[in-house]
Amino acid sequence: MKEKLREEMMKKAVDRKLSCAAAREIAEDLGIPYSEVGAAADELGIKIKNCQLGCF
Repeated sequence: MKEKLREEMMKKAVDRKLSCAAAREIAEDLGIPYSEVGAAADELGIKIKNCQLGCF
């Protein structure tokens, strides 16, 4: 599962940045908690931008 998560994040990230909406969509599509996406973003050096809910 982690490899699929990383793959999706790298695919959607632009200049090492990922919108909050895209991060939430990834979490929902994979059926994982937002916190897991946030942790993966930290590991990959991806910044979550435009966060509407403060989840990341």
